[in-house]
Amino acid sequence: MKKNPFFFPLVFCTLGLLQAQTAGEGDMVGKVWSLEKANTWYNSHKWISGANYIPHTAVNQMEMWQAKTFDPKTINKELGWAEDIGFNTMRVFLHSLAWKQDPDGFKTRVEKYLAIADKHHIQTIFVFFDDCWNKLPHEGFQPEPRPGIHNSGWVQDPGDPASKDATGFPELEKYVKDILTTFGHDKRILMWDLYNEPGNSGKGETTLALLKNVFYWAREINPDQPISAGIWAWDFEVLNAFQVMNSDIITYHNYEDAEKHLRVIQLLKLSGRPLICTEYMARTRNSRFSTIMPMLKENKVGAINWGLVAGKTNTIYAWDTPVPDGSEPAEWFHDIFRKDGTPYREDETELIRKLNEVK
Repeated sequence: MKKNPFFFPLVFCTLGLLQAQTAGEGDMVGKVWSLEKANTWYNSHKWISGANYIPHTAVNQMEMWQAKTFDPKTINKELGWAEDIGFNTMRVFLHSLAWKQDPDGFKTRVEKYLAIADKHHIQTIFVFFDDCWNKLPHEGFQPEPRPGIHNSGWVQDPGDPASKDATGFPELEKYVKDILTTFGHDKRILMWDLYNEPGNSGKGETTLALLKNVFYWAREINPDQPISAGIWAWDFEVLNAFQVMNSDIITYHNYEDAEKHLRVIQLLKLSGRPLICTEYMARTRNSRFSTIMPMLKENKVGAINWGLVAGKTNTIYAWDTPVPDGSEPAEWFHDIFRKDGTPYREDETELIRKLNEVK
């Protein structure tokens, strides 16, 4: 997902809000996990490592989850490659429109996905809403990827202007509560990521109302798993304040180099809460497995990179560097494997195996 620049001084604002959280102040929604509960939960797991996942045959979340294009055969094969390098977690985007068109079928497909992932000893972080990329999701046939353009077919959830239209919130509440009621005690799910990059795509604080509501809805169901919404744009002070004060586990995105990324870790650690980086690794920005992943493990931070298998999302191409003829870029931006399971770089997969202690 496309990122704003790093604004180091503004992280201090976030830290002040984190400290307010531990003191029980601020705009709190429901009962946030205590520091003790959050850290006990985190320490009960192996080091969390994995990738953001969508099968290479899907251009977006709708194509992944709709009945006609749900592809368990490919999912099984690709999660086998993830298991082989020691990954134990996948972050996977749901979509409210796929649920709306067929709630029972949608949940059946989620169950099938979880069964496949569990077979490969992989837990899942499910993502509900998302402010990134194309504004208007639609049912049915999804567009073919535009050659050489990063995430050309990815769609927001619920979209724009839907994310700021309160008249649609009751339907979204039904969706969130249905999924959390059905899967809120499922040990195959690691945690819930309630909103990916709120405020992206120029939305800013117009997202705040839906962000607050999804936390309310989740707290009303009270799943066994922790809930979170990752901070990603350091100048979004109001959104960041709400996210960090209401997340059980602190999640964040960072595509900067190792020096800048480490500063973020050092500051966020002052919260006392466990940290999971739910997006990193952009080779041409010098966010690489070789420099970032060892640092995350050393600092006991969960490591979820963007991309497992190169496919229709076109995330081997950089955000702002299209390749119009669709040829392979000089260096891949995201992703680990080619469609046939061959690693893009064997030195990277060997490093991942080593860090995950694969024998």
